[in-house]
Amino acid sequence: MKKREIRKKRRQRTKQKVWQKPKLHFPNEGIHIDKDRAKKSFLLILELGIACVLAYSLVLFYGQRVSNAGDSMSPVLKNGDVVLVDRLVYNAVKPKRGDIIVFKPGGIENAHYLIKRVVALPGETIQIKNGSIYIDGEICTEGIYVSKISSAGLAAEPIELGANEYFVIGDNHEGSDDSRTADVGKVKRSDIFGKAWFVISAGDNFGRIKDK
Repeated sequence: MKKREIRKKRRQRTKQKVWQKPKLHFPNEGIHIDKDRAKKSFLLILELGIACVLAYSLVLFYGQRVSNAGDSMSPVLKNGDVVLVDRLVYNAVKPKRGDIIVFKPGGIENAHYLIKRVVALPGETIQIKNGSIYIDGEICTEGIYVSKISSAGLAAEPIELGANEYFVIGDNHEGSDDSRTADVGKVKRSDIFGKAWFVISAGDNFGRIKDK
């Protein structure tokens, strides 16, 4: 009887050893940080962030696209040409005679952007007579790309420009609605979106916009 009990106890102890879960052991080691690798990762993230900001800024200030409607600026621009607008340049300098600017007539938000050339500057008096442009009483040819203008429009009489006003005319003056018409009139500096500088649409005019 005693032998049976002894064998029974042995079997029980053997089962307990078999089913006993092993104990997990973790070495008592501190977390090691590779400082050089962390520094390189930080610099990489910083460079990517700067690149994204620069790319966004380039698109925002130099890559705004505007479609030219009509042939009022022919042959420099044709109907449907898509141009890039430099929105930053006039924060540094003022528009000058001969610049091709992009603006909204009267500052109307839902109006289509117009593209014309600046012919008269703030403080000047412009008049069109005998087919020529007169600035402050004298014939002006500098930066002017129109001649023998048959329709003087509003400029048949002298027009004095205010401190922040510009007078614009399309190069194809016979087919241009510009400052000579009441719908456009004087262009305020606050209504100027920027300077047209590059044609991105395929065609003869592709590339940087140049004077005729």
